[in-house]
Amino acid sequence: MLNIDLLNKTCQVPGAPGFEQRVRDFITKEIKDCVDEVNVDAMGNLMAIKHGKSDKKTMIAAHMDEISFIVTHIDDDGFIKFHTLGGFDPKTLTAQRVIIHGEKDIIGVMGTKPIHVMLPEERSKAPKITDFFIDTGLTPKEVKKMVSVGDPITRERSFIEMGETVNSKSIDNRVSVFILMETLKKLKKKKLEHSLYAVFTVQEEIGLRGAIASSSGINPDFAINLDVTLAYDLPGAAPHEKCTALGKGTAIKVLDGMTVCDYRMVRFMKQVAKKKKIDYQLEVLTAGGTDTAAMQRHSNGGSIAGGISIPCRYLHQVIEMAHKKDIQDTIDLLTHCIQEIPKYDWSFK
Repeated sequence: MLNIDLLNKTCQVPGAPGFEQRVRDFITKEIKDCVDEVNVDAMGNLMAIKHGKSDKKTMIAAHMDEISFIVTHIDDDGFIKFHTLGGFDPKTLTAQRVIIHGEKDIIGVMGTKPIHVMLPEERSKAPKITDFFIDTGLTPKEVKKMVSVGDPITRERSFIEMGETVNSKSIDNRVSVFILMETLKKLKKKKLEHSLYAVFTVQEEIGLRGAIASSSGINPDFAINLDVTLAYDLPGAAPHEKCTALGKGTAIKVLDGMTVCDYRMVRFMKQVAKKKKIDYQLEVLTAGGTDTAAMQRHSNGGSIAGGISIPCRYLHQVIEMAHKKDIQDTIDLLTHCIQEIPKYDWSFK
């Protein structure tokens, strides 16, 4: 049974890229009693370590940052301009609320030029990021007292259950943070052969930066990344475009735009899923990238790397949707894979 309350709280904690301190503290409180060590590196990556019997290392990564914004200017009327931290489709910003994390948290709304005063040619054009500003409803003096250039801004949207799915802002990638925390709890009393490094990484949304640093320091032999993936199982999608579908099981990554997963890891995960009767799909995503790439390349000599992905609709919006069954399947597959890795024949064949 999924701990929906914990998933809700995990999605709501703010954590813009480079400003992950609140979500890091939240995770630490949840998992510190499940592992042998909890460390934070200079970049802010949170590493939960469970020592094994051998000198082999398995690294599991889940990035804890969320696509966000940063304050770049406050004008004389108190309106705020911003820059994006991560990839945004500008049209998804219309009619949205945000939270500015300054001297205290302040609610703002995304504003643009009213349609009533647009020229005909302006109405037919898609908005640009630079068309938007943030209105706090406060006086210029109040805004400038509490908000500064460089303050992070996160999106405001509540978490709800919809049928067999969950819907929220920041399912990407807080669902993976939740999955990794729940997996550590399941492994709390287990003796592991390999040392386990569960790493909650920073700054993935702006270039896999935390995973590059942490992988270089850990030098894992085996690496598994947790992230969401595209579920384009929607009206108008051709079969070959769907990538994954909600409710059909967790997804074993074959490749994305930055990584071809080690075929041995793909084969291993499929074998474990079949053995444990866990539903799975194969993920072939021809664009984008995840921390899988960083772990594969930035371990000394490379690592045997792969990914387990959670199908998600409406990525990089505030209404991201994931299926409860797929989340549970991911927890189950990850838990079994961590325990089975030492037993598998990893030779090239």
